[in-house]
Amino acid sequence: MRTLRVVGLHEDGKSIVCEDSASGTRFLLPADERLRAAARGDLARLGQIEIELESQMRPREIQQRIRAGESVEQVAASAGVTAQRVERYAYPVLLERSRTAELAQSAHPVREDGPDVQTLGEVVAYGFGVRGHDYSQATWDSWKGDDGRWVVVLQWKAGRSDNRAHWAFSPGAHGGTVTALDENAEVLLDPKAYRAPRTVRALDPAREAEYQPTLDSASPEQAQLPAAEPDPDDDTREIPRVPAEPEEDVAVPEQAEQTRPKAKKNHPIVPSWEDVLLGVRSQRG
Repeated sequence: MRTLRVVGLHEDGKSIVCEDSASGTRFLLPADERLRAAARGDLARLGQIEIELESQMRPREIQQRIRAGESVEQVAASAGVTAQRVERYAYPVLLERSRTAELAQSAHPVREDGPDVQTLGEVVAYGFGVRGHDYSQATWDSWKGDDGRWVVVLQWKAGRSDNRAHWAFSPGAHGGTVTALDENAEVLLDPKAYRAPRTVRALDPAREAEYQPTLDSASPEQAQLPAAEPDPDDDTREIPRVPAEPEEDVAVPEQAEQTRPKAKKNHPIVPSWEDVLLGVRSQRG
């Protein structure tokens, strides 16, 4: 790189005459805004001028689009410049968005009966715990809509699905308020609306009909249970067989007659053992 010395102002009044001391060659340097910014050491102005020259999008427009929710990469692609040149103007706006999202977590959700006592961050953290999600992996962001209101968004991943919830944030006293803008936001504000998934899946009817528990498949408690004894009051027990013609009469004890079980209502009368042996027709009814 050769060193040049300033000779003076060109006769047109718009350029500066520079000269190479070694060869005596003279050069013209336009006396434009870039030269004046370089002479002052104003690097920010130099960067702004470069963007203005290379793109039709002004720095103010870049910041407006970043504040509206676009990323640095999206704005750079629209402006036709590198992301590094957009970042110098996007950085303060990105800080503003991050700060607004942080403030919104301390705001109070608006309920039917007024603002909630708990903050948005506390309610959402509890909702994540109920659903078994990792709240530390969720990310907060915000942007300013066309109506001038700030919108806060929470992004998280559950399984293979990417989820988002949006609230309208109104700064104010005691942290301000937030209002749900979509279904995900409403569900997170109402943990009672969550229903845990059923973990027990029943067999289909065909397989359930084929499955018959055996002693090997039964649990130890079921395998050790004793056989059930017949119910003395059950009138449906089997009637014992008796000879067609009894060889001798058998006396009926009075105590057996007194302890004879009573027939249940709305059931057919079953003859007792003594009636069958004596061939006596029961008169109870």
